[in-house]
Amino acid sequence: MPRYSGPLLTQAVALGLLAARDAGASRWTGSFDLGVSNDEVTLAADAWQWCEQRHPYPAKLKDRTIYFWDGDEFTPVSRYAGSLIKLVPTQWNTPTFEIDGIKMLPTSKESPLDDARRKVALVQPRGKVILDTCGGLGYFAACCLDAGVAEIHSFEKNQDVLWLRTLNPWSPDPDAPASGGRLRLVHADVTKTIVTMPDACVDAVLHDPPRFGIAGELYSQVFYDQLVRVLRRGGRLFHYTGSPNKLTTGRDVPREVQKRLEHAGFKAELALDGVLASKR
Repeated sequence: MPRYSGPLLTQAVALGLLAARDAGASRWTGSFDLGVSNDEVTLAADAWQWCEQRHPYPAKLKDRTIYFWDGDEFTPVSRYAGSLIKLVPTQWNTPTFEIDGIKMLPTSKESPLDDARRKVALVQPRGKVILDTCGGLGYFAACCLDAGVAEIHSFEKNQDVLWLRTLNPWSPDPDAPASGGRLRLVHADVTKTIVTMPDACVDAVLHDPPRFGIAGELYSQVFYDQLVRVLRRGGRLFHYTGSPNKLTTGRDVPREVQKRLEHAGFKAELALDGVLASKR
């Protein structure tokens, strides 16, 4: 999909534009790419100009929503096709996303990109071939690229999540020069495609599935058996689990995952908010 190159607005940015105009300013500096950079815009009474394009001042924008210019108006970065999928701003600039109101990335203590960086470091990606099972917004991939990965094979089965990536400036672009052809992003269900992969073809695995209740097949013994098959001996896997239902039902998903991974042939231990394993 082609990547979006227009301005992105949040409530805070829109209020800044309007306040500057109402104060009689002719220029205002702010970020129109969620904090990746700052640009100066020209202000007029009825419109503002950015990158030689004029845009009307937006109507009242909602909090916790990111807006893009669709050619006619500023509209939320969200889609509904059975589930509501939405790009959501954070205090860290780097956005998260939600599916039916469920936040997909942790953001309470640090940015989702910094959170991804700590997890990626566990598999030591430099010079390795990495399998990224559930690409999401691509933050694992971005951190792997920064860390000098040789190749990263990333799968994402949700078409709407891939669309979010085209609007999110923090999501890595497989075609960008910075990626150097190392990121291979595929629109596919990894549980179906992994069976076609050769044995011992990757050096490490990053597995960041949705919650068990949403995608139980990604926590199955059958899938873990495939993960150990495609991983080279001694290769590492980080499996994000979080702690869903622990307070309400007492269920310990991380321990369940640890046991299944060990049954598949991994040596596994709890690490961060998931499980770190290595192939015996």
